[in-house]
Amino acid sequence: MDSQEVLNMENGEVKGMSNKDGPHLIRNAHTMSSSSLRKRSDPMLLPKVRCRILRQFLSNLQEVILGTKLCLLFPAIPLAVLAKCYQFGRPWIFALSLMGLTPLAERVSFLTEQIAYFTGPTVGGLLNATCGNATELIIALFALHQKKILVLKYSLLGSILSNLLLVLGTSLLCGGLANLKKEQLYDRKQSDVNSLLLLLGLLCHVLPLMFKYAAASTDTFTAISTLQFSRASSILMLTTYLAYLIFQLKTHRQIFESQEEAEDGDDEKALIGFWSAFSWLVGMTVIIALLSEYVVGTIEAASDSWGVSVSFISIILLPIVGNAAEHAGSIIFAFKNKLDISLGVALGSATQISMFVVPLCVIVAWIMGVNMDLDFSLLETGSLTFAIIITAFTLQDGTSHYMKGVVLSLCYVVIAACFFVHKNPSVHESTTDSLRVVQSATGILTA
Repeated sequence: MDSQEVLNMENGEVKGMSNKDGPHLIRNAHTMSSSSLRKRSDPMLLPKVRCRILRQFLSNLQEVILGTKLCLLFPAIPLAVLAKCYQFGRPWIFALSLMGLTPLAERVSFLTEQIAYFTGPTVGGLLNATCGNATELIIALFALHQKKILVLKYSLLGSILSNLLLVLGTSLLCGGLANLKKEQLYDRKQSDVNSLLLLLGLLCHVLPLMFKYAAASTDTFTAISTLQFSRASSILMLTTYLAYLIFQLKTHRQIFESQEEAEDGDDEKALIGFWSAFSWLVGMTVIIALLSEYVVGTIEAASDSWGVSVSFISIILLPIVGNAAEHAGSIIFAFKNKLDISLGVALGSATQISMFVVPLCVIVAWIMGVNMDLDFSLLETGSLTFAIIITAFTLQDGTSHYMKGVVLSLCYVVIAACFFVHKNPSVHESTTDSLRVVQSATGILTA
């Protein structure tokens, strides 16, 4: 893409782009539900706007806001803000905020891809690796700020389970049913690397849990040992994730670049300019932060109103909403028999949560003076263990069929049912008790 085309896009001059590339990119990249509105606005609205800044804004608005099938959920954002300002029911604020986060998560991914066109593959890969789970990370940080450690742990655990069992399971199921007469193959190298990292992350979760049972008590010395080990393990996990990024983006990039992905990306070009994409990305991140604060602050009210435990909402509902865009994309690629991309979406996101977001939250909590460890309790750690092992066994032969998807999907249903009937104690009470134990242990060691 030459500099003139970039300038035209930044100025919102759609006619300045070549007829061959411009309209073709808009139609193929964005399958919108309101296509009739787009056809009317393309030739009539933008060329008649004389103000360059307004023309640029309208052009970007068309691509960023209307360029997704989830655009119908954008009105939930101002409704959530109004519900908060006028003190509507807190469950309504929670539900509207959750709906508003769905299109924002998908648009953040779109904007990072647009920026990647101008920054090169390495920086673009780092952006995608960092912002791929921005919604989950922001929700976790707000939960950490409000010292709702259980909500934080539940939401991150749910993201891993959702990607491994629900996203991957439904993708293999739908792909298998759509390609019954075709042999479904995928490259095992990428799944093997992700499985190894997930097993390493699982080890760092299991050992703190074993500390508690090995000591046969929950005394203060066991709590402080678990906390210290968790912080050390988190540093090692972040170091391993950094090595994984070097492995993925530099030394062994060919493993993570499937042939289908390369073929699909040959004719793709940026739809908006660099600074426009960056500005929209900053703005949407601020909105995600606002809605995340609403979600974390009203989750207990929603739990009481709906008669559903906080663990079920955090582990099941939050990840389904946060992964909705990735879920849909993974299924679409599976329908096209492009399993390498589907596996990359599901396993890559689970690996990022396990090896980057979770240890980062532990380190940030350490900096903030909040005591967070890697002990996710017995039921939660057991569910994670079985999910990772079942996924690793499912992907060991390099072939796929719909029965594998059935098994993974049913595993997710069983775990969801388990947390639906599991009534956890109050989030505030559990968090307060754990903090009191660790703080007393810290006081003993200081004395």
